[in-house]
Amino acid sequence: MRVHGTEAILAKAGLAVDRALAEPHEDTVANASLVVAQAKVLSAETALLASSKLFELAGTRSVTGKHNLDRFWRNARTHTLHDPARWKYHLIGNFVLNGVKPARHAWN
Repeated sequence: MRVHGTEAILAKAGLAVDRALAEPHEDTVANASLVVAQAKVLSAETALLASSKLFELAGTRSVTGKHNLDRFWRNARTHTLHDPARWKYHLIGNFVLNGVKPARHAWN
């Protein structure tokens, strides 16, 4: 089965993490960090766009307490703020533009 878009990057991230765990060295760990960062950015953008479109298409009544749909936007937004995407853009850009691998954390 072939996957596209968000599913493809999530699958790629999962495989990169599995490889880094199986063969932990500088290149595999850096690659996993980069691919996971790409997945984070894409999934955050997709979640916010989808939840915003939900309200746009459903109209003002979609935000009433009766439907409680605002929780989807709120949950998506909370996840985008945890480990902020702006850090991921920097990490990806620094690698693509400058060849700088992501720093490993002190606890790794």
